[in-house]
Amino acid sequence: MDGVLISSLGSVERSWTKWALMRGVDPEYACRIAHGVRAIETVAKLRPDLDSEAELKIIEDIEMEDNEGLTVLPGVLELLAALPPERWTVVTSATERLARVRMAAGGIPMPERLVTADQVTRGKPHPEPFLAGAALLGFAPGECVVFEDSSSGARAGRAAGCTVVATTFSHPIETLDAAHYLVNDLTGIRVETLPDSTGPDGTEMVLRFARLVR
Repeated sequence: MDGVLISSLGSVERSWTKWALMRGVDPEYACRIAHGVRAIETVAKLRPDLDSEAELKIIEDIEMEDNEGLTVLPGVLELLAALPPERWTVVTSATERLARVRMAAGGIPMPERLVTADQVTRGKPHPEPFLAGAALLGFAPGECVVFEDSSSGARAGRAAGCTVVATTFSHPIETLDAAHYLVNDLTGIRVETLPDSTGPDGTEMVLRFARLVR
């Protein structure tokens, strides 16, 4: 979601800075490790002496109150409009409550079902979230394409056996070595539906890229 569909980078960093100052943690370090992983795991790493569930609620409330500067990233609405609703979902390290608020604020269409931080026991870079996403869609992981922006997300998608396309919007290219392909953003991606007698509904989705970074 964040860094692929929308950018709430400012909100994320302001929120983690606020929480870090409340809890005596280095804000710069907190912001650096918070991206692309579940907040509950970040909290546990930064302050293992605190109740992670209680701290998760605090950071979630802080983030939900801050949507300033939230923007939809280039090419997102066009790509989602071209995809059949049953062929895509969101696999995010945000909680469901935060994900739905952020997507609504950005005007992003909501998939019927999504995989969020509170629905898995092990977050990215573990493959569990993307394995759950593939199962939700009814496809084998090898038939799925993951769009990610973070190192932990790209590693999770690769470990799950998916094809990984990483955007270079928010993280340095050298941290995205687990991705199969790199793109600047989602512009220039075209979706085609082709007949395929081996597919579950008799069709195959093909993605074509106008330009790749790698």
